[in-house]
Amino acid sequence: MAEVAEETRKISAWRALGMALGNRKTGFMLLFGFASGLPFALFLGTLFAWLTEAEVDLETMGIFSLIGLAYAFQFLWSPLIDKVDLPLLRRLGKRKQWIVPMQLLLGAILITMSVLEPRTQLGMFSLLAGIGAFASATQDIAINAWRIDVADERATIDILSTVYQMGYRLSSLVGGALGLIIAARIGWPETYMMMGGILLAVGAVGLWAPNATGSAEASEGDEQVRALRRAGELAPAIRNRALAAVGLLWAVAIGAVLTFMILSLTNAPEDRPNPTDFTLTWGPWIIVATIILPALIAGWLAGQKKQGRHLLAEDAPQATGGAYALDHLYRALVLPLVEFVGRMGWSLVLILAVVLTYRICDAIWGTFAYPFYLGELQYTNDDVAFASKFFGVGAIIAGLALGGFMLTVLGRMATLLIGGILAALTNLLYADMALGGAHMQAFSDAVGFTYLIEQVPGIGDADLARLTITIGFENLAIGIAGAAYVAWLSSIVSKQFSAVQYALLSSLTLLVGTLGRGALGEMIEKQGFYDVFILTTWIGLAASVLVCLEWYRERRGKAAAGVLSPEAGEVAPAE
Repeated sequence: MAEVAEETRKISAWRALGMALGNRKTGFMLLFGFASGLPFALFLGTLFAWLTEAEVDLETMGIFSLIGLAYAFQFLWSPLIDKVDLPLLRRLGKRKQWIVPMQLLLGAILITMSVLEPRTQLGMFSLLAGIGAFASATQDIAINAWRIDVADERATIDILSTVYQMGYRLSSLVGGALGLIIAARIGWPETYMMMGGILLAVGAVGLWAPNATGSAEASEGDEQVRALRRAGELAPAIRNRALAAVGLLWAVAIGAVLTFMILSLTNAPEDRPNPTDFTLTWGPWIIVATIILPALIAGWLAGQKKQGRHLLAEDAPQATGGAYALDHLYRALVLPLVEFVGRMGWSLVLILAVVLTYRICDAIWGTFAYPFYLGELQYTNDDVAFASKFFGVGAIIAGLALGGFMLTVLGRMATLLIGGILAALTNLLYADMALGGAHMQAFSDAVGFTYLIEQVPGIGDADLARLTITIGFENLAIGIAGAAYVAWLSSIVSKQFSAVQYALLSSLTLLVGTLGRGALGEMIEKQGFYDVFILTTWIGLAASVLVCLEWYRERRGKAAAGVLSPEAGEVAPAE
C-alpha cells in the first residue's frame, strides 16, 4: 500500500507540474521575470561598456555606481508600493498599477538614452540612468508582490518563483552577453533603442496579466485601516507612539541615503563620498534602523496584544482627518512587521539566521569571480565570457528547471536543504581550481567534456574545459538553491503585506553579502583564494544546518496544527 501511495503521489506531482507550466499566470511570470532582470543588466553591466567605448573617464563613471543603491535599499519605499494607489491606474490591479507604468517608463528611458551622446550629454544621461534604476527597483517590488498574491493551487508559489528566476536569468543573457554582441555590430544607440522597444512591448502585454483574486486584494486598503479601531485591537495612543518611533527611524535612514546621493551628484569627483564605504559604514545602521529596531517594536506591540493589554474594549469611532492619516501610516509602516513578528514569534530568530546565511557564499563571491578567473587563473576575456556568460547562464537555467521539478516532487524544504548543501560543496571545486585544477581536469577528461569543449572554434582547449565544467556545476547548484530559496522566502510572507515583508527580507540577503566583501577581500590578499573557498564551504554547510532546524520547526508546527503538510510525502498524525 505504501508503494502505491508513493507512486500516486509522484504521478500527482507530475500532473500538478504540467498544469502549472501551462497556466496563464506562469507565462506572465516568465515575462515579468525577464522585464525585471533586463534593466538591471543594462544599467549595472552593459552600460559601463558603452561608457568605456564613449571614452568617459573612470572618475565620472564612478557616479553610476549610485545606481546600485536603488536595488540595495529598495525596501525603503516598499510601503509606498504596498499602500498607495496611482490615480486612474488602480483599475489595472493593485500590483499592475505599478508594474505596467514602470515597464513603459523604463522602455521610454532606454529609447531616450539611445539618442543621447554619453560624453557630451552626460548630465542628462546619468539622470535618466538614475531614474531608470529607481523605476526598475520599484518594478521589482511590485513584481515580487504580484507573484505572491496570484499564487494558487495550480500556479504554486514554488513554480512561479522558479519561472520568475528563469526569466530573470534569460534577460541577463540578453542584456549582457547578447547586448555586447549586438552593439559590436549595429552600435550602442541602436542596441539600447532595441532593448527599450522590448520593455515597451512587455509593458503593453502586461496589461492582460491576471490580478490577485479573493482575500489577497479584498483585504487590502481601507478595510485594514477600519479594522484597527475595532474591539480587541491596540489603542490608538499606543499605536501612534510606536508609529512615531518607527517613522523617526525610517526618516533617518532615508535621510542618510538621500544625503549621500546629493553629495555624490553635486560634489566634484575628488570630493564625492565612496559608495562602497557608504554601504559598509551606513548599511548596517540602516538595517538596524529600518528592520531590527522596528521588529523589536513590532514584537512588543504583538506581545501587548497577546497579553490583552492596551486594547480597545469596544469599537471606536472611525478616524477622520489627522487620525485617519496616522492609521494609514501605521498600516503601511508598522502593521506588516507586527503581523510578521506576531505570526512567527521567536522562530523569527531562526528565519533571519537562514536569510542571513543561505545565499551569503554566492552573494560575496560574485565580486571576486573575475579577479579569480582573469588574475589568479590567467584566463582570457573570451574564455571567461564563454564559460561564465553563455555556458554558465545555461547551467543556471537548467538548475532552476531542476529546482522547480524538485520543489514539486520532493517539497520546498527538502529542495532548500539539497540546494544549500550542493551550493556549499561547489566551493570545494573552486578550491581545487585554486591549487591547479588537477581533479577537475581529470573529471572533465573522464566524462568526455574536454573533447566537447575542444570542438569550440577559436578558444576551445583543455584549460577552458576545466573552468567551464567548474562554473557549470556551481551554477547548476545555484539554480537549485535559488529556486528553493525564493519559493521559501515567498511562502513565509503574508499576502496582505507581501510587498513590504518580501522587500525587507530580500534586502537582508543582498546587503549581508555587500557587507562581507571587505573582510573577504582582505582574507584573499593575506591567505589566498584556497582558504577563502574552504571558509565559504563551511559557511554554506552551517546554513544547511539552520535549514534543517527550520524544517523541523515547520513540521512540528504543522503536526501540532493537525494539517496536511505541503511537503511531499509528509502527513500530519491523525487525531
